[in-house]
Order: sequence, then C-alpha cells, then structure tokens
Amino acid sequence: MRLFSYFWLFTYVLSCLAAAPSGTIAERGSSPYVSSGKDGFSVNGSSLRFVGTNLYWLPTLETNDDIWNVLKNISDTGIKVIRIWAFNDVETIPASGTWFQLVQNGTATINEGPNGLQKLDTIVQMAEQQGLYVIMSLTNNWNPVPNTTTIGTPDVLASVALPRNTLSNDFGGMDLYVRQFGLQNHDDFYTNDNILSAFQAYTKVIVLRYFNSPAVFSWELANDARCNSTMPTSATCTTQTVTKWHALMAAFIASLDPNHIVSSGTSGFQCTDCPKLYPVAPSASPTPSPAPGKKRRKVTPLTKEQIIRQRAESRRQNRAAAKRAGTLKEDGIMIRGRWVSTATRVVSSSIDSSTDGSSGVDSQDILNIPNIGFGSFQVYPDQESYGPYDPNLDPVSNKINSSLAWIQQSAQSAAAVGKPLVLNGFGLVTQTNLNNFVPFNMSYAPYATNTAVMDVSVSSDFANSAQQEQGYSSFLEMGDSAGLAGIMQYQWGSAGITESSAAIQLDTTNSPSTGDSPNDGYSIAGNTAIQQILKQGAQAMAGGS
Repeated sequence: MRLFSYFWLFTYVLSCLAAAPSGTIAERGSSPYVSSGKDGFSVNGSSLRFVGTNLYWLPTLETNDDIWNVLKNISDTGIKVIRIWAFNDVETIPASGTWFQLVQNGTATINEGPNGLQKLDTIVQMAEQQGLYVIMSLTNNWNPVPNTTTIGTPDVLASVALPRNTLSNDFGGMDLYVRQFGLQNHDDFYTNDNILSAFQAYTKVIVLRYFNSPAVFSWELANDARCNSTMPTSATCTTQTVTKWHALMAAFIASLDPNHIVSSGTSGFQCTDCPKLYPVAPSASPTPSPAPGKKRRKVTPLTKEQIIRQRAESRRQNRAAAKRAGTLKEDGIMIRGRWVSTATRVVSSSIDSSTDGSSGVDSQDILNIPNIGFGSFQVYPDQESYGPYDPNLDPVSNKINSSLAWIQQSAQSAAAVGKPLVLNGFGLVTQTNLNNFVPFNMSYAPYATNTAVMDVSVSSDFANSAQQEQGYSSFLEMGDSAGLAGIMQYQWGSAGITESSAAIQLDTTNSPSTGDSPNDGYSIAGNTAIQQILKQGAQAMAGGS
C-alpha cells in the first residue's frame, strides 16, 4: 500500500476545506429531535457529529434479546447512529419471517402484527434506550430477481437461492412496485401515479407511527435512487426525473412530520454540467468543517475542470513518488535506453460515470431541495469507479486513493449548498470475504466456488485485512478532515444470533444453535480490529463536535 497518495489528498483537502470550532452551536434550541443547519446537526442544544453503521437485517431477528444485544454492542463501540431498512415488501405472504407490506397486483396491504411493524417498534424503542439514533430508509433502488434457469453462457446461471432477507436487495423496493403494478421500466417508480400513491400511503403509515420519537434521526427517501437498476430504464429518465421525485416525497413527508429531517440516501453521483432544478446561489457557502482552531473558507460548486485538474495533480504526485521509489511503470517509447514519452503522463479530459449524470443522479441538485435536510453519498470501490485507474498504484491502492478523492469532492459539493453531508455507507471487500461477496445488483456471489462466474484468481484485486484496516482508517480520517457530519460503515456484523426457521441465513460454522448475522461480503462480525478503528473514529468525530 502506498501512503504517498493518501498524504497528498489529506494535504489538499485541508487546504480546500478549512474549519471552525463548534462545541455547542449558537442559537440552537433544546429540542430532543435532531435538526440540521449550515453548521451541521444539533440535538438538545449541542452539535452532533458521528460515526455510524448499517444493519439492514436488524428487523428480521427473531428475538428481542438478539435485537437488544446487537444494539448494545454497537452503543458500546461509541457509535451513535444506525441505518436500517424501514421497509420489507413481499409479493406473496411468506410462511415465516418478517414482512412489512404485501404489494400484489396493484394493491398494497401493511402488516402491523408481531412479524410486521411491531418489529420496527421494538427497534425504535430499544435504540432510544441505548442512546442511539435511527436513520429510517423507506425503499431501495435494488431488487434483482434470481435467475431460475441456466442459460448457456458463462455470465448467466441458475442462482443459488438464499433465504429471503439475507441480502440487502431482497427486501422489496422500487422494482417490486414496478412489477406488481404491471409496468416495465425501473423509472416508472418515480412517475407513475398509482405507484406514487401506494408508496406515499406506506410512507405515511411509517412517518406517523414514529413522528414523535426522538430516536428517529431522519427519514431517508430511498437507498441509492437512480435511473438504472436490474430492470429496463426508459429513454426519458434523466437527473431531473430523480430530483423531482425527491422534491415531491420530501414535501410530502414534511407536511406530515415537523419534527424530523428528510434525507436523500443517494450514492452521491454528481453532474457538473446538467441543468439544475435547484441551482446553487452564486454566493458560495462556508464549509461546515469543524476542526478546531481554523477559520471557515468560502467554497464554490464543484466543476468538471476542477475534477480533471485534481486528478491530473494526483497522478503527477503518484508518478513522482513512484519514480523516487524506483517503482515507476513506464509504458512509452524507449530510444537508446531512455524513455522519451509515456502514456502515464496523459489524463483524459472525459468525466466518468460518477460525475457525468449517466446514472440519473445529480446529488447537489437534490441536496438543494428546500425540504432535504442533509445529503448523502457512498463509498463502495469494489462496485463503483470513482476515477481513472492509475498504473503507478496497485489495484487496492487505486480503490482507496480514488475513494479518498471522492470523499473530498462530495464534501466540496455539499459545502457549496450549505447543508450537512453524511457518508451513509462505506466498505471494502476483503480476500477472506470474497466467497460471500454479493454486489448490490446481483442475487448470488459471483466469486463463490459454487456460483463462480468471475475469475477467482483476481482475488489480489481485493484488500487483505491490513489493507482494509488502512482503508477504513483513511476513510474516517478524510471524512473528519473534510467536515462530514457523519460517517457510516457498511455493514455491522454480530455473532451469537439465535438460529431459527426465520427468513435470514446465519453463518453457523462455530455453533449449531447460533450464528453470525447475514454477510454479503462486508460484515465485520468478529473483526475486532475494524470495530476498534470505528471506536477510535467515533471518538475523533465526537471530539470535533
């Protein structure tokens, strides 16, 4: 792992995002509900910066003791905020396990029984008792249907069926609505009146059920909303389609609940050149960075030219360091033993999919919606590309390096709007976890020996344990330095969960009666090193509040 590239990024971001001290934020009331403003989050009159974690599977646990123990372990780590799925849509009522809503043939029925919303009641109540706040995500972009037949290609095969709710993408969501309302395109979810009415009806039940609970941190409209999914996308879906939907739903929730923040939940994709529905005002906003002893500086919206310039500088720094270390990878023309040109000097002027609007997401435009209280973005470099590949870095260093730049870019974009920003999920898949890794748009593990469609020999492209630890530490440090209001790891893992006939699949390797929580390749069950890193990160973030 090369540290020189990370050092340059830390230096750069500190020069761009200077900070101000903020113990108790001025003129804040003593409300028990979390609020947001240009200086970040506040609750009970004090500022709140946090490290959090994701555990979509928490409502599926069978016993209250399991739920309590998981939340207690999280709280003991110093984590303040958890993010869960506040939805669990099914197309037919399952024989066992948790489900919140049946969506079938254009109608929806909500389950308020013991294996329904009462599970959510328990989590909210126990979270409050443990001093935790809960981000409630209301739907998911991803809901792939497993293949049922083998097609004669190496890339498509019969899926190995996992119990329902084992994966984060098997809780229903946007595509389930589209299928059950007899439509074809993923983006019909954003525009079809019948689907909108059904989703708003479910949202209203959830919001009104908890609108007076101080344990609710925010209502997250959707996880990773975008134009594309595993279903087809219409030619008319653009960034404005997704932005309009966020504006509609944010206004709807704000009309129901005056107590809680509404947040977006997007992956943070940007579009510097897209037309805006909510353009940023010409006067730049101050950064919300809270590092003590420094003054705030004005920032301007992120531009295509700036992204290209930053990438070129990063590559130049990496190349110079590699040359000094004797590890420079030359790929140019050699004449008489001397390299006269090399392609590594050239940086393409094109912008990649994370910043060109091709996903249908303009996170800055969404953040500037009046009823959106804070923005979000995600860091999953094993599934997304956040910048061009640098041949002077190994694959894992490339992933970490581009992720750090992505954090810095996202922080600048949000600072220009003047609202808080939360990294609502970050993770690196390790070589030891590769057999369990299921990408968010798949229903099976592509590197597992029994379903492999990917070349397992490329495992060196994934982090080892030491690289994962270094990466997580770097993400937390960069997020803190860049002034993020919250940083959330994906995903928490717990051992000793009660085994039952419920829907989720537990790892019972070490015990026939208990097991580890579901693992999609990101679980940290039993990983005390990562848990310690999160604990240290939580202390650092809290210290800067």
